[in-house]
Amino acid sequence: MLDPVLAVWSTPEARALVDRREPGGLIRLGRQRQQWRQADLGTRIGCSASTVSRLEQSTRVTDMALLHAAAREVGVPSAALAAACGFTAPAVSARTRVARDTAREAEEDPLRRRTLLAAAGSAVPVSLLASIDDALAVTPAPSTAGAPLDARLARARRRFDDGQHAALLRELPGLLGDAHDTARSRSDLDHARLSSCYSLASKVLIKLGRHDRARITADRATTYASLSGSPLATAAAARELAIVLRHQDQAATAQRLILAAAADVEATGLKSEAQAAAYAALLCTTSYTAARAGDRGRALAMIGEAERAARRLPDTPPAGRLFPISPAAVDLYAVGVHWALGDAGTALEKGRRLRAEMFPTAERRGRMHTDLARAAYAWGRPEQTAKELLAAARYSPGEVRDRPAIREIVDDLTSRHARVSGVRELAAVVRTE
Repeated sequence: MLDPVLAVWSTPEARALVDRREPGGLIRLGRQRQQWRQADLGTRIGCSASTVSRLEQSTRVTDMALLHAAAREVGVPSAALAAACGFTAPAVSARTRVARDTAREAEEDPLRRRTLLAAAGSAVPVSLLASIDDALAVTPAPSTAGAPLDARLARARRRFDDGQHAALLRELPGLLGDAHDTARSRSDLDHARLSSCYSLASKVLIKLGRHDRARITADRATTYASLSGSPLATAAAARELAIVLRHQDQAATAQRLILAAAADVEATGLKSEAQAAAYAALLCTTSYTAARAGDRGRALAMIGEAERAARRLPDTPPAGRLFPISPAAVDLYAVGVHWALGDAGTALEKGRRLRAEMFPTAERRGRMHTDLARAAYAWGRPEQTAKELLAAARYSPGEVRDRPAIREIVDDLTSRHARVSGVRELAAVVRTE
């Protein structure tokens, strides 16, 4: 017989709360099972009864640390909480058998299995993706790292810029744990830092094609950016969320989101270079999103406006800028826009003036070559495609190894054009992990 203490999580009521994505409802259910008042739970987790009330009624998670504290106190299984938050597929069903001695294994197995399946064929170790899932389900405890949070965030950004995706994933759980711990101050700046950490997590997960996880991190970045009140942090988070939505075939929603963010930045008057850079970057994202949706008119109009906005920007963005965009970066976006519109020849023509030295990071240099490779591939030029991808791998191997769309091109070249110059060497690069 199922333990009465655990049976509540297999009831139709609990399953319905999970299906409706109501984590607050699970907290309420667990509290009522304990026969506690909201004030009783508040005392145990260090908040007021009114805060518990808001937590139980909310369908949007705004304080993960508080949610996890409440869930632990009332006994919500981590798999059920993760599913109710939208982090994974529901793992609690009527057929689930839970014994007291194996409760943790029963909770974690569905999440682990899903991670293993999703990571199949990836150049990134499965264990790192599992650690990200854990960090999203349960906020990590503060790490023992002695470096200040800003220094650690800067190092994590350098990992991304250098294409060190596995190393970045390894650091992210501790970084998120420390950022959450710092954000307990509830200060605007600390909320902005936390938002930046989640935005960075979104960037690397998007790069790896892990869009379900990226949606979670982008949502959280948006939430904490809103709490910070920073227009630039809000714009950065909106941009990452729009990119995820585009990958999830929600182009219209992505467009509305990114256009609203661009309007908010434009409303600042673009008095600083940082604001102008944010505006140009948002226009680039708008243009590419429109291009992927087949909206040629808007795509070309937005990339043209981005080119005009970028004229006042320096060729090399200052270190640490939230939107490190330059005129060359906008030109690179134009390559992608024309490729997405099906104009591979125009895309290659747009890229003729681009040189790797125009871009300050290995990630951007590699991205320049992969974007040109995509255009060459679409134009039916396998030798040029292989040449561009080999150049990308020299700057940033992860741009070729870790991106699913690029690996597909390599696989096609290997199967259909194995004798073309550079293809065998390229295949060896992808196999080196």
